[in-house]
Amino acid sequence: MTTYAIGDVQGCYDALQRLLDAIRFDPARDRLWFCGDLVNRGGQSLETLRLIHSLSAYSTVVLGNHDLSLLAIAERREPEQRRVNPDLRRILYAEDRTPLIEWLRDCPLFHVDRELGWAMVHAGLAPQWSIDQAQRRAMEVEKSLRGRDYRKLFRQMYGDRPNWSPSLKGPERLRAIINVMTRLRYCSPNGRIAFNEKGTPGTQKPGLYPWFEVPGQAKRDLPIVCGHWSTLGLFMGLGVYAIDTGCVWGGKLTALALGPEVRLVQVPGRET
Repeated sequence: MTTYAIGDVQGCYDALQRLLDAIRFDPARDRLWFCGDLVNRGGQSLETLRLIHSLSAYSTVVLGNHDLSLLAIAERREPEQRRVNPDLRRILYAEDRTPLIEWLRDCPLFHVDRELGWAMVHAGLAPQWSIDQAQRRAMEVEKSLRGRDYRKLFRQMYGDRPNWSPSLKGPERLRAIINVMTRLRYCSPNGRIAFNEKGTPGTQKPGLYPWFEVPGQAKRDLPIVCGHWSTLGLFMGLGVYAIDTGCVWGGKLTALALGPEVRLVQVPGRET
């Protein structure tokens, strides 16, 4: 059996179909990991969600920032839902909206497979976090997402502050965890996220590091596959495999076969 991690699809249904054909995906023998940001910008977000939902018995999805935004918008009043872009609006007004949204809300923020020997997150981990710590933090958010008060979380999850601290409690703690796992690119050595820094490494302000290059960060006992950072492109090193290769921007959609020896498969992304 082969497990393939797939980078940010962002509603690029045709590219995803090409990639599944390229890897000769067979649900009888293969499994899929999706690094989040299934939706938005690609123009085929509804078709993408339907396809991945249909493969849910054979796949694992971690939530990205665009996925969380869709979930939050789905709980707003209808006049606000009508103002979103047409790509997301098609999901919100689809006949199968409810099962799609409920399935997405049940997806994790962080995934660990000790038997396979890999972990997956959308954006990154705080420099202080080990794999086990990250898993516990993610479970705090997942419990809230799946609980009775999930609408409250969606109302309170937006904002760039506070910075992560183990002393945080309540909504601020959950917001900080979400920001790390779905929005992180660059940060300071103490974990302060630089939300406005989105370029390639070397363009950031002094004192900031790609999250996986922060000096003195926690040792992690599993390699991590992630997405989110399209301007970084394909990066494989330091125990990190970043595979958002800009599919929605005309780049490529990437699959990474996970194992002791990784293997890349790429197809052309959306035509822009």
